[in-house]
Amino acid sequence: MTATIAVEQSTDIQAEGRRKARRRTSAIWIGRVVLAVVVIGGWQWFTAVGWVDKFFFGQPTEVWNSLVKLFTDGTAFGSIWENLWITVQEAILGFLVGTLAGVILGILLGSNRYLSEVVGPYIRIVNSIPRIVLGSIFIVAFGLGMGPKVLLAAVLVFFVVFFNAFQGVREVDQNLISNVRVLGASPLQVAINVTIPSAMTWIIASLHTAFGFAIIGALVAEVLGAQHGVGLIISQAQGTFDPNTVFACMVIIAVVTLGAEYLISLLESSLLKWRPPSRSEAQAI
Repeated sequence: MTATIAVEQSTDIQAEGRRKARRRTSAIWIGRVVLAVVVIGGWQWFTAVGWVDKFFFGQPTEVWNSLVKLFTDGTAFGSIWENLWITVQEAILGFLVGTLAGVILGILLGSNRYLSEVVGPYIRIVNSIPRIVLGSIFIVAFGLGMGPKVLLAAVLVFFVVFFNAFQGVREVDQNLISNVRVLGASPLQVAINVTIPSAMTWIIASLHTAFGFAIIGALVAEVLGAQHGVGLIISQAQGTFDPNTVFACMVIIAVVTLGAEYLISLLESSLLKWRPPSRSEAQAI
């Protein structure tokens, strides 16, 4: 009898927890919708009554018209799908190259103090160079093709991933590494079985920011010089004082970035399923 009561109480507690979770989710989405309505509605109203000059800041209805025009009439450089695919390709390639280089160098330098002290100053020097300057150098050196865009995107991604991988390796429990070495593990086995899994949380966390930087790198390089791409469309719209098309391109890029963020979150859940959820993750939106 006591066991039955305990089971019923547990069931009631679980049901109440699910109801609270549903109410919280509903409240979150209501808040998001209200915020979007206030921002977009306020923007539309301010430009309609003349408090904000729509010539410089655009107008939501005109941004929507620009979106429709982009997807129906295309651009002077081809269809929006063609230009978007080029930008996405550049961002993905830059993301992959920058991530791979950042992880390898981050783990290598984080594990070897001598290499870190030798190479570290040069990494800081390169990191201090303004990215737009690097983009200009890449355009001059490699032309208007896809190469400079991939390189600039890779550079932006590299530093984000590198510093996280480096710090993640430095945060690994040294007593654990020492114990594994005592058991006869080789440096490669230590890296594969201890260092990399321990640093993976830091590395995966950096990827959420890194893809955004890959998009930024591709767009900046396209603005500096390109034959196709969303950045080129933005550059042309800027030259003709067309803020609505600029905002329309920003909306398109935002959708792509959110999609990539969702995929990275799935990757994170898959790779880090062994990790118990932290308090911040349990309370995350």
